[in-house]
Amino acid sequence: MAEDTGHDSITAEWITLDVSDGTKLPAYVARPTATAKAGLMVFQDAFGVNEHIRDVTERFARAGYLSVAPALFHRTDPKFEGTYTDFAPVMPHMQAITDEGLAADITATFNWLKSPAGGNTSAVGSIGYCMGGRASFLADATVPVSAAVSYYGGGIAPAPNRKTDLLGRAPDISAPILLIWGGLDGHIGPEQRNAVEAALTAAGKDFVNVVFSKADHGFFCDARASYNPCASNEAQALTLAFLATNLK
Repeated sequence: MAEDTGHDSITAEWITLDVSDGTKLPAYVARPTATAKAGLMVFQDAFGVNEHIRDVTERFARAGYLSVAPALFHRTDPKFEGTYTDFAPVMPHMQAITDEGLAADITATFNWLKSPAGGNTSAVGSIGYCMGGRASFLADATVPVSAAVSYYGGGIAPAPNRKTDLLGRAPDISAPILLIWGGLDGHIGPEQRNAVEAALTAAGKDFVNVVFSKADHGFFCDARASYNPCASNEAQALTLAFLATNLK
């Protein structure tokens, strides 16, 4: 039974998806009560499908998208929810993530949105934040999305303490991608941002690359100390315009 979120225009519930590797993937689904414009995969940051990510998923449902946030740490803790002031509990789950596992989770989420259970959505997009921004880039290279948005996706370009990067997947990108960065982000510097832009340019891909010069890592998240309301509002407006253009 779907749980009423308190907003007349949407409902929300947890569902469980079957993944090709035999695992079970919990996913938070927010649905507009009217016919959805399109489907949208919402990829979590490193702190799980927590209250903030659920709120973001509901915001996109209120904007008309059938929105699904898969719990990407389900192989280590399906119910993990971190807090933004304590990073230590996040590390074991981050270190256990593999690109193969992410690709399987992406495919399971995408296939559900395209199925009768997911409303047979004709167009599906992806969006993600931090590690979810990287997942959104990977989604664009893995399944036939119609648009992708990546907020400060660490590890798309080579980075310290990461086993793999995704620059080699740039030729596999299938849909326009919007890349959003914080200019004050100490985790993702100009060298990494420039490397992502160069790889997409060399591959001849359709992309938009935006840097908010006075914003830090995580600036979109209103539960973090780095929250920047001005940059967040402007980035959300740009995101919605990009999705409206490409998720036909």
